Amino acid sequence: MSGLLRSVWEEPAPPDAPRRVWRDWLLLAVLVPVALVEGLVRPELAWRPLSVAVAVALTATVLWRRTRPLPMVALAFGTCAVIPLLTDRQALQQDVLVFVLLLVYALFRWGSGRAAVIGGVIVLGKLGLWVAAGQAGPADTVAAFVVLFAAATLGSSVRYRARARQRELDQVTLLERERLARDLHDTVAHHVSAMAIRAQAGLAVAATRPQAAIEALHLIEAEASRALAEMRGLVRVLRTDEPAALSPAPRIADLARFAAEAPDGPAVEVQIVGDADGITPSVDRTVYRLVQESVTNARRHARHATRIRVRVEVDDASVRLRVSDDGESPAGPPSGSGYGLAGMVERAALLGGSCAAGPGPEQGWIVDAVLPRAGVPA
Repeated sequence: MSGLLRSVWEEPAPPDAPRRVWRDWLLLAVLVPVALVEGLVRPELAWRPLSVAVAVALTATVLWRRTRPLPMVALAFGTCAVIPLLTDRQALQQDVLVFVLLLVYALFRWGSGRAAVIGGVIVLGKLGLWVAAGQAGPADTVAAFVVLFAAATLGSSVRYRARARQRELDQVTLLERERLARDLHDTVAHHVSAMAIRAQAGLAVAATRPQAAIEALHLIEAEASRALAEMRGLVRVLRTDEPAALSPAPRIADLARFAAEAPDGPAVEVQIVGDADGITPSVDRTVYRLVQESVTNARRHARHATRIRVRVEVDDASVRLRVSDDGESPAGPPSGSGYGLAGMVERAALLGGSCAAGPGPEQGWIVDAVLPRAGVPA
């Protein structure tokens, strides 16, 4: 139990809490007039001018509820506890103060574990003073506790669901980095194998044909330069241990064969514009993998699709890819976790490019990607 409490206490706040957005200002623009109108239509409010002024002032706490959740909870609940003790126990009884539930939700959604514990004590302390001052009976007290507990539970649930989602996306990112590293490993292994063969041939003829040995050294130098450029052009990523593949990985030139070997389903049309020779191997492979993933997704999710079009445009600086289908235009993202798209975006970003997907203007789903021809600079 002590370990659980310690882990809760030491839990950090979620990163990148959203700052004030237009919805916060809209909420404030609604709460302030409601507080003023309620003060006008309820003349029975105790200490009405003070109650209305305090309620209006406290509405500003919604603007900092995500970035400063504990101070906002302490300010709101502390004020609501102290003012009735100093004036009249019926003060601050406006219905508009129900917005403090947003502060409780934000505390457990965006606060650290320490802030949530301290804030929870403040909220329970306010509830205890409410009962001790005779402002509520047992039924009202239980109802208030249930509502506050529901707000805290909802905030915690959203918090941990977001964390689980982020862990899943991080796992996808790591998996894509492993795949990219594996491709890099295969390419380097291929280059090293070619260098070894050239070196053996040069040694075999060095005694009788020195010029042939020199040519072999030039070829080895070229292979080594390409391998080093490939390694320097990619970020350092982890990979699982797998046997080295000595055959070249699929490339843009293999897309036509990929389309011809596709299983039954929508026909795949491949169009390659420009000279694809000389593209950095990592980019060459990535384009193939993006097409492979996009076509697989289209076959799986595009309803009533009859044709999938793949267009690759290569120029001196970049490689542009578009994969589209003629299926029914979906109302939102395709069904599934969306991790395939996340992996595609990650792979493109690692090479200094971009990848985006969405419904077409008239029908189907479109995947657009742009990659620099030379990949990430060394």
